[in-house]
Amino acid sequence: MMKLAGIAMLVAGVALAAASQTASAAEQASAAMKNAKGESVGTVTLRETPQGTLLHATLTSLPAGAHAFHVHAVGVCEPPFKSAGGHYNPTGAKHGIDNPEGMHAGDMPNIHVPESGALEVEVLNTLLSLDDALFDADGAAIVIHEGPDDYVSDPAGAAGPRIACGVIRK
Repeated sequence: MMKLAGIAMLVAGVALAAASQTASAAEQASAAMKNAKGESVGTVTLRETPQGTLLHATLTSLPAGAHAFHVHAVGVCEPPFKSAGGHYNPTGAKHGIDNPEGMHAGDMPNIHVPESGALEVEVLNTLLSLDDALFDADGAAIVIHEGPDDYVSDPAGAAGPRIACGVIRK
């Protein structure tokens, strides 16, 4: 009888572990970032947390300086990346971290790339969820712009051309 109970607990433990891994997999996504020449410039992984979505970017071969870093509403990355649409904005908010009427769910702080062109950074986006709205029929993308976001100009922060893009995939 004890042996049977032990086997039942082992099976239950394995089932619980499998369910836990499945739930974790559903709460993660990634974007393979490419420049306009189609060359890899890194990856962004997204993981849902109790406080929002944590984006972990490992980037290379980017121009030095400040660059806007956004989630865009369409999961298509065809150079010059206008195909990614505007910022992800499921609630219809205004743009900008400093805008009293803002901000989009896709608005995030600028990234600051050193002279080496390589950067590893984490950003917690408290408005972003890895949910059906993000993964709708046309998907979503991560976009890096040539210049910094000014954090107020609506609708896009006056950040200039898009220099890298990656479709967000589960």
